[in-house]
Amino acid sequence: MSIKEIENEIVEEFEIFGDDWEGKYEHLIDLGKNLGTLKEEYKIENNIIQGCQSRVWLHSEKKDNNIIFSAESEAIITKGMVALMIRVLSGHTAKEIIETKLEFIDKIGLKEHLSPTRANGLVSMINRMKMDAITLSK
Repeated sequence: MSIKEIENEIVEEFEIFGDDWEGKYEHLIDLGKNLGTLKEEYKIENNIIQGCQSRVWLHSEKKDNNIIFSAESEAIITKGMVALMIRVLSGHTAKEIIETKLEFIDKIGLKEHLSPTRANGLVSMINRMKMDAITLSK
């Protein structure tokens, strides 16, 4: 499935809730609960995403020609946000990851309904994932 198709799928999921942001947050929390845990060996200082209010560890690796992301966070909303980003970006080529505009974020209204610190954390997540993709493409 392409990044664009995954984004469209997420937009459709969030449209079910209409303007009910409590429902959207619950959905985000559920996505985080399904993220699973990160192997302890990857919970190192180098894997912490700088700029996030709560600690988020991101492990990135290249398998075949695709970048695979795994992550964990201590905070439930942040865990849901990183789960969304992994769902969209993991398993794609570095070129696809780097070039995507991630339009689903604005379409579901996520950034505007996050606190400023969480919105900054989301931007930090995206930047880190794209930087890891660039690094692993070399």
